[in-house]
Amino acid sequence: MIPLGKQWITLGFVLLMLVKAWVIPLVYLDYELRKEYIIANLCVNRGNPIAVCEGACYLAKKIVDAKKQDERQAERTYMAHLLFQVMDTGKPLVFRSPERFEMPLTVVFKYTSPFLSRTPIADIFHPPLV
Repeated sequence: MIPLGKQWITLGFVLLMLVKAWVIPLVYLDYELRKEYIIANLCVNRGNPIAVCEGACYLAKKIVDAKKQDERQAERTYMAHLLFQVMDTGKPLVFRSPERFEMPLTVVFKYTSPFLSRTPIADIFHPPLV
């Protein structure tokens, strides 16, 4: 059985992955739930009665912001991973030369010509030669 602390840590990581995967759908959900408020207060074209934006400008801006934030987070994670690999001082780096070099005494080449038939049936049944 898995200890209780590991279960909570696993559940936390799963929830973090779900939140990351659902950022853009949550932006759409937020837009749909607060559509009237966005049109009345947050829309760029709220002063222009002719524009039929209905808050789509706000939604597009939020989606672009979410994608940029995701790209920045991915870049930071990648850079942190690279730095961690380079700066890893957990194990000392030791160069050792091999005790002796072993070379194979014989070299075996197994070559079968593709032009030689392997069975008599292959001589009869084959695609036409051009």
